[in-house]
Amino acid sequence: MTDAPRSTPEEPWPVRVVSQKVGAWIAKLGWVWVDGQVAQISRRPGAGTVFLTLRDPSADLSLTVTTNRDVLDSGAPELREGARVVLHAKPEFYAARGTLSLRADEIRQVGLGELLARLEKLKKLLAAEGLFDRARKRRPPFLPQRIGLVTGRASAAERDVLTNARRRWPAVEFRTVNVAVQGPGAVSQIVDALRVLDADETIDVIILARGGGGIEDLLPFSDEALCRAVFACRTPVVSAIGHETDAPLVDYVADVRASTPTDAAKRVVPDLADEVRLIGQARSRLERAVRNLVDRESHRLTLLRSRPVLARPQVMVEQRAAEVSALRDRAGRNLNHRLDAATGDLRHTLARLRALSPAATLDRGYAIVQRADGHVVRAAGEVATGDPLRVRLAEGELTTTVEETRTR
Repeated sequence: MTDAPRSTPEEPWPVRVVSQKVGAWIAKLGWVWVDGQVAQISRRPGAGTVFLTLRDPSADLSLTVTTNRDVLDSGAPELREGARVVLHAKPEFYAARGTLSLRADEIRQVGLGELLARLEKLKKLLAAEGLFDRARKRRPPFLPQRIGLVTGRASAAERDVLTNARRRWPAVEFRTVNVAVQGPGAVSQIVDALRVLDADETIDVIILARGGGGIEDLLPFSDEALCRAVFACRTPVVSAIGHETDAPLVDYVADVRASTPTDAAKRVVPDLADEVRLIGQARSRLERAVRNLVDRESHRLTLLRSRPVLARPQVMVEQRAAEVSALRDRAGRNLNHRLDAATGDLRHTLARLRALSPAATLDRGYAIVQRADGHVVRAAGEVATGDPLRVRLAEGELTTTVEETRTR
């Protein structure tokens, strides 16, 4: 088979046509409200136009915003880099360079009250989705071999965690990832650091640490993207953000909330001195328990040995031997008595039997007369003259013939 010939492509568009069509489509979008964080402000002296770089706190994405100086001065005169703003702008596409920008006619700096309202709304949303559920929170290991630390470079929070953890357990190991902990790029850097540490199989627990600051400074730790990244971690996460009174949303999502970075070190790493003391106490309790057990069993053995049955074990055999001998004597006497009684009874029976026996009668001189058929003759009329008779005596027999019969 041969390949089928390719179809002829349509007439290609020039780049300028594509750019014009994209610009025309973007022009149809109209005016929109945009929320973001100011990453850069460019005010040129004497110029009426101000350039802003607006960044999405949850993504590595930014747009250029142009506005009139009067618009900025009337809506946000004290605007600084890192502030959150809401602006009314129209998307514009610069066809010559192929870039997208926003042209704003109104800019409002987000106030503290509005920030707190947004955070409360986000808090309810995350709670409804189960990100704060206590049932899913994991307990860090008792003695982690290696700890992941996400914190600012050369910050007091980093120093507090490392110093206190190593003071408590000198052999503990750390893998520290330094990130921006405030500002436009903080969220994306922290999320990336969490993913790197969570993918490391040698990390047993991750500490997210930052020192104190204002609500605006701690805003990255209430960002929705960061909260979801912490929730998705397979490794237990300890949140140690700000002071004890600070409560960013990541505190509710993390597996453990520490009031300060120092408290995080105490929660994650056991105190070697305390553990040695506890082991010593446990050994002492064990020794006392074993000693008490041995003493108690030794006392029991002493009591058992003091009993007569163990002091003179032959006593039990002697007692049983005496009992067997007594029983044997009783049995012998009982048997002899029974035999004597039976012998007497037998003699009396034999005497009566002999007295009643025909042989005894014959011994007294009597005889038994029988006819030839063996019938015993009791009367003279039972035989006739000439009948043969047999006479049994005490010793022997006689044969005779009837010569005469007489009756009374």
